[in-house]
Amino acid sequence: MTRPDDDARLRVVVGISGGIAAYKAVGVVRGFVLAGHDVHVVATEAALRFVGRPTLEAISRNPVWTDLYEGVAEVRHVSIGQSADLIVIAPATANTLAKLAAGIADDLLGNTVLASSAPLVVAPAMHTEMWENPATVANVAVLRERGVHIVGPASGRLTGQDSGAGRMAEPDDIVAAALAVLLPQDLAGRRVLITAGGTREPLDPVRFLGNRSSGAQGVALAEAARDRGAQVTLLAAHLEVPAPHGVALRTVETTAELAAAVADAAAEADIVIMAAAVADYRPAEVADSKLKKESMGDEFALRLIRNPDLLAGLTSGTLAPRRPGGQVVVGFAAETEQDDQALLALARAKAERKGVDYLVVNRVGWQEGFGTGRNAVTVLDRAGSIVGEAAGDKLSVAHRILDVLV
Repeated sequence: MTRPDDDARLRVVVGISGGIAAYKAVGVVRGFVLAGHDVHVVATEAALRFVGRPTLEAISRNPVWTDLYEGVAEVRHVSIGQSADLIVIAPATANTLAKLAAGIADDLLGNTVLASSAPLVVAPAMHTEMWENPATVANVAVLRERGVHIVGPASGRLTGQDSGAGRMAEPDDIVAAALAVLLPQDLAGRRVLITAGGTREPLDPVRFLGNRSSGAQGVALAEAARDRGAQVTLLAAHLEVPAPHGVALRTVETTAELAAAVADAAAEADIVIMAAAVADYRPAEVADSKLKKESMGDEFALRLIRNPDLLAGLTSGTLAPRRPGGQVVVGFAAETEQDDQALLALARAKAERKGVDYLVVNRVGWQEGFGTGRNAVTVLDRAGSIVGEAAGDKLSVAHRILDVLV
């Protein structure tokens, strides 16, 4: 229907049932609001014993609905569900799961679900014994068969001294998973390989030559591809952001390690996106112990050796000779050039030199590109023609890049 970064606002109904995890539902509501959507809370009476109505109304910026017999003249018990683009229940207690599976509508939340054709996302939260009870297991199986999307639960600390499966997923994960339900699954069945982060070349056991890449754009690409149905492998070099769940993760240190990982993984990939910032040079000698300034003197000359060109090696077949036919290779170019035309000229020359199918170019500097939450990119095809442009948060940019590939 839409993706989380689109301008169109979704009408999201957040259902809250009566469990201690209801306090975390405030974060779920806030996440949808911050994403720009119109959020309406339907809470059970029990839920409001755990979290207050004023809090939910202040965060959602809309009235909280609870009573089945409120708004009878406007048939609210039906209209809320009918007008929803997405329904998310967080937390969903064992009792709520049972009622959903049985189609019971003895409160406003149950009526809202039955009256809606919108996707339903449920985030269970309960004690481990309740989650593993055969009745709950059966109810969850029924809901999955009906197309209900289940997020979590996670394992961890529960109420009191208990710990185990049944902890509600974190609000950000619930929001991301719920919005992903609405994404087109246009990469389903595709195997996507993504490199992210920045390689480091050691000088000694303490120091290294590196770059300022946080890996955020590569991680966003992995998240976006995963949410669009792809089977994603992420080769990560020193990420400064959390790696996404639901992808095959392999960590590397140096350019040589990344080269070996790419050579291995590219043999199975339909799409390879080389978003990592790769060190062009490495020290000719690596000290076994920490270099001391007393022995290095006031000036220290460092001899560097050029690293192999991974992107050119991939497209030429020297790095990964077993690449499947029709594989799409996407390169990245981070440049400090401030003139737009000169920047494009650099990108076109690189696209031709590297032999890529697409090249994503972005401007970097002290205050842009690396280490920021936003990006602005231009996508060129093999011929150097502009086939896409995007600016915004890095997940939004990631989806625009994938739009071009799709």
